[in-house]
Formats: sequence, structure tokens, C-alpha cells
Amino acid sequence: MVSKKKTTVVSGFVVAIVLLLLNVLVALRIIDEYTSQVLTIAGINVIIALGLNLISGFTGQLALGHAGFMAVGAYTTAALMMKLNIHVFPAIIGGALMAAIFGFLIGLPTLRLRGDYLAIVTLGFGEIIRVVMINLPDLTGGPAGLKGIPTYTTNFFWRPVVSFALVYFVLAFVVVLLSNLLRSSHGKAIISIREDEIAANAMGINVFYYKIFSFTVSAFIGGLGGALYAPFFGYLSPNMFNFQKSVEFLIIVVLGGMGNLTGTVLAGIGLTYLQEVLRFLKDYRLVIYPLILIVVMIFQPSGIMGLFGNREFSLATLINKLNSERPTQEKSSDKAGEVQ
Repeated sequence: MVSKKKTTVVSGFVVAIVLLLLNVLVALRIIDEYTSQVLTIAGINVIIALGLNLISGFTGQLALGHAGFMAVGAYTTAALMMKLNIHVFPAIIGGALMAAIFGFLIGLPTLRLRGDYLAIVTLGFGEIIRVVMINLPDLTGGPAGLKGIPTYTTNFFWRPVVSFALVYFVLAFVVVLLSNLLRSSHGKAIISIREDEIAANAMGINVFYYKIFSFTVSAFIGGLGGALYAPFFGYLSPNMFNFQKSVEFLIIVVLGGMGNLTGTVLAGIGLTYLQEVLRFLKDYRLVIYPLILIVVMIFQPSGIMGLFGNREFSLATLINKLNSERPTQEKSSDKAGEVQ
């Protein structure tokens, strides 16, 4: 058994190598611009879907407006960069924090109620944000969209590269953040609300506090995904953040498995690539997502990870398993030598 500290160091080293390799492949043109853009969109979709999974999958509160939080994060980041000349990194953090503030203010009156009130309110919130963005041309560019957002590039191998590896660094951060949160006592309290809200309240858990906490963190992560979107593509339009976008995030969560991080990552990447493959179908491809949702809900309600017992992938577990198998192989070879 490898120590927890050593396993964490090895896991971090593996993630760092993968991120470095991604940048190298882009800089050397092994990964072309189109593929890097698809990878970036997939990473952002996964980040936002992970945030939605926290409130809908782990807390059991249905939300239908994460495209709204994405829009808040994206437009706030763009405004900070263009109007105030703030560097991209603090601008991204500012966009995510603004989305978290919106999430807190929405959840404060709504999460005291039970049932589907949160779904109704977040659905309305997403549409309100989109309409507001359309009617503020001086700030958001109006229906024509906001152009000229400074894109984030790094000089790698003496070439300017739109560093999509940053998206995957943030994705790794979000996965680690949620994994540690859900393993903590706070995470157990959050999951207990999903399982039985009345029983959780009877056990002394502050249900309202944890609902607010979960929804605020969820909104922060949704805003973080939107904040990354702005400087990577340099253009924003209100129609990018419509109800269809919120449904896409929900389908990613359902397909991967409600309350499963690994499934969300796999489903997010898979559905993003599927959308690109089916681009030749034009508007007809929008029918594919609802069909996937219907099929999954009928035949596999627990999502793709339900086929594997809803287990999470763990790099630490994999490292420990490989290390535990090594002594067994050494013992087998020693015994074979003794027999000879």
C-alpha cells in the first residue's frame, strides 16, 4: 500500500505531464486548431456539467438554468478584461465569483421550499439573463454579440498557442475540489439531503445551509466554465446561452450518471464530439440530445456508470493496485526460480 501523500504527489505529477503534453501537441501542430477547439469546448462543458451534478446529482435539487450562470461568468470576465483592462486570470475568478453571488441570491428565497421550485426559478433565471444581455448593447453588444475579447495565448516553442490546457487544468482542479468535498463530512451531509431530506433534518443537519452551500458552489463552477469561454474564443452572443444549452448540461449529467463525477467527464467529452460529428445534420441534430435523454431514462436511469456499479475512477486506487500487484509478481518469479 502506497502512502496517501506519495499517491497524491504521483497523481499531481501525472496530471502535470498530461497538461504539458497537450500544449506540446498543439504547439507542434500535431493537434490542429479545430481539434483543440473541440477539446476546449468539451472541457468547458464538462466543468459546467460537474457544477450542475453537485446540486442536481449529489444534493437532489433539480436546476435548469446553468446556461445563465455560464453567461454571467462569460460576460463578467469579458467586461473586466475589455472595460477595466484586468488580466485574464483575475478576470476569470471575478466572473466565477459573480456567478456564485447570483446563485446565492437565487437560492436564498427558493431553497427554503421543497419540490420543483428551484427548477422553475432557475429556468426563468436563465431566460432573464439572456434577454438582459440582448437589451444591453453598450455592455454586451446586444443581439449581435460581443466581439474583440482578448484571447488567452501563451508562447510555447516560440509560437503563440491558445492554451486550451488551462481549461483542463481548471477541470482537474474542479474534479479534485468536488472529490474532496464529497468525501468530507460536508459532502456526506449534502448526499444525505438527496437520500432523505426529512431524515437529514431529524439528524440535526442544517438542510437549508447545505442546500445554499451546494447551489452557490454549483453556480461558481458554472460561472467558471463561462469565464473560461470568453478569453478562449474572443466572442460572445446571448444565443449561446439559451435554454437548449442548459438542457445539454442536464443530459450530460443524466447520461453520465446522477451523482457520479467520472460519468460526467466521459459523457461531456463524448456528447461534445457527437455534436461535432452530427454537424452535417444542421438543426436536426438538436433532436439527438432529447432522444438520448429519453432512451437513457427508460433503459438506463442510472447512466453509463450505473453499468459499473456507479463506481468512480480513482488514480490513487489505480496506483495502489499496480503497486500491490508488483510484489505478487516478484514472489511468483522467486518461487519459479526456486523450483528450477
